[in-house]
Amino acid sequence: MFQMFGVKGAGCPRCERKNGGDARYCAGCGLILGAPRNAPVLRENRWVAGPDELAVFFGVRELSGLFVKTLRVPATARAFILQGDKATEVPQGEYEIEGFFTRLNHLLRDQHAEILVTRTGALPVRFEFGDVHTAEHLPVSARFTVSIRIENVPPFARHFMTMPGTIGEAELRELLAHPVRQLAAEFVGARSIREMAGNRELREQLDERLQGGLKLLLAEYGLAVTAVDTLELRHDKFDANRARVGSLWLAADEKHVQIQHARHLDELYTAEEWNRIARAEQELKLRQRRAELRQDEAIAKAELSLQGADRAHGVRARQIELYGRILEAQSREQAIRNGAAEVLAELEHERAQKSAARADEAAEWQHLRALAQVRMRAELEAARQEAVQARQLAQQRFSQQLLQQQIRNKIEQARQIEDAARQHAELTRLRQDEAEAARRVRDIDEAEHVARHQALLLANAAHRREAERLQEWEDEQARQRIGDARRGAGQADALAQHEKLLRTIEADARLAEVQDLPRAFERAHELELARMEIARGESLAAMDDTAKLAVAAAPNAALLNDFMKTRVHANMDADQLAALSSGKLSPAEAQALVREEQARREAEVDKDRRHQLDLLALQNDVNKAALAAQAGLGAALAPAGGRQCVHGHPARGEDRFCPACGAALALA
Repeated sequence: MFQMFGVKGAGCPRCERKNGGDARYCAGCGLILGAPRNAPVLRENRWVAGPDELAVFFGVRELSGLFVKTLRVPATARAFILQGDKATEVPQGEYEIEGFFTRLNHLLRDQHAEILVTRTGALPVRFEFGDVHTAEHLPVSARFTVSIRIENVPPFARHFMTMPGTIGEAELRELLAHPVRQLAAEFVGARSIREMAGNRELREQLDERLQGGLKLLLAEYGLAVTAVDTLELRHDKFDANRARVGSLWLAADEKHVQIQHARHLDELYTAEEWNRIARAEQELKLRQRRAELRQDEAIAKAELSLQGADRAHGVRARQIELYGRILEAQSREQAIRNGAAEVLAELEHERAQKSAARADEAAEWQHLRALAQVRMRAELEAARQEAVQARQLAQQRFSQQLLQQQIRNKIEQARQIEDAARQHAELTRLRQDEAEAARRVRDIDEAEHVARHQALLLANAAHRREAERLQEWEDEQARQRIGDARRGAGQADALAQHEKLLRTIEADARLAEVQDLPRAFERAHELELARMEIARGESLAAMDDTAKLAVAAAPNAALLNDFMKTRVHANMDADQLAALSSGKLSPAEAQALVREEQARREAEVDKDRRHQLDLLALQNDVNKAALAAQAGLGAALAPAGGRQCVHGHPARGEDRFCPACGAALALA
């Protein structure tokens, strides 16, 4: 899977033996022909990468052919042996042939293998750019160090180990120069020079942005970025003759960081120069907008250069950054402090033009935030599409540049072929491959132009959709205000109806109290009569039988006489009853008659008890009604300022206790 293809007919870099034209491996030591002439690795058998090398890789015909000398893997290096589709790491130490295959017993000594030697730590790769522009289009010089290491051996072998050779700092710088510059331009172009000068965490933010962007690109190739160090980020001011007037160090060593940036900026630029820079920035934005409109109106005639496209991308990144600051701010003052005053003024101007009146400051701020959110969404849609296209183009460019490097390595190896005719034929073929690779690079550049053009069309469509979303949002707000007004009016009507109903109920209650006074007096009279009847009954109950017959009324005297006679009969036994009946009843019949009489008497007693209980309940109800009637009558008839109890009930002048609740009244 990872097998490399050497250069046929070349001399062996280890033993310098001459080989035939069709040989891929050295006939003497078994090393693949065309391997890099690395003396420590190939001749001394000390597997360690050079000071500016990330990896050294080569192949052998038989794995046992490595041990022409004792194999040494130092602590500063990592070594891998690839056989088939497996990669085995060789731990550090010294190995003889028998001890090596005993320790790594799954390796096949008679099979071919590929060797990868890399470093334990990451390889720092330096980058330097002199024309990265800020949001005001001011040039900034930048120097970075990107530390790269091999993270995953199989994908690294698939992409890099197609030919024996080395990967060093120069090759990595060539591969990564374009993506590193693009990431730095996006970061710097979204910020002004003053914002970067006042940002104490600028270096950390830029390092994090570069490391995160390169991580996605290099993961596919088995590489990883362990650290990014921003060595220098400065702005130089020149006069009309291009002589340097002064420099502002935005991120540099500790000595430069201690400079007062704000004061230094004021020394470099006067207020008039800052106004001129601001006007130039505004004109650039207007030109960009006009270009977008022209592209939308006449697509066939519009062309956009790479420089203009990069600048347009910077303008969009700046707009997204400012819209995001408005969304994060909780008030207008905080948004201004965050540096979004310019975009905030544009939004306020747009809101004023559409006469979006607001009742208070909080609602107005929410409206401005909604406008910023709609615009930011449109810009993010365009930026997201550009990012996808840029990522695809970056991967294609990286792969194509890697192919160009491999072709150049093949050309260098082909020069080692001793047969002149064969060398010339191989070089001719490789030159054609190199020209084809260069043509594909130009195709990628043209595809990038087309992608930029399509991104501009998508941006125009996003702006149209932005206007539609804004109109939809404003319509929704208008409908919501109308609904709120209707709900408010309905609630006010319901509250008024409720208050009117309460007043009606209160008036009806007062009228009912006045109308119920005569009925209350009638019930009080009935209660008094019932009380007198109960007292008379209780008095009769206390008399003996003779007195009851004497005082009873004529209709009740006969009933009382029968009742007393029955009670006397109930206390007799059977013989007495038989004697009383003069023999007319048998003892059994007399006992039955007694039981019936006892049952009738008990029923009469129960009936009297229930009647008394009903009379007591009626008396309690009448008492309650009388008290309530007296309280209501006193409230209706009492003059203003009369006596009242602690609960607010009215009372008459001669009362000692409240007729409504029974509370004690204070003496007048």
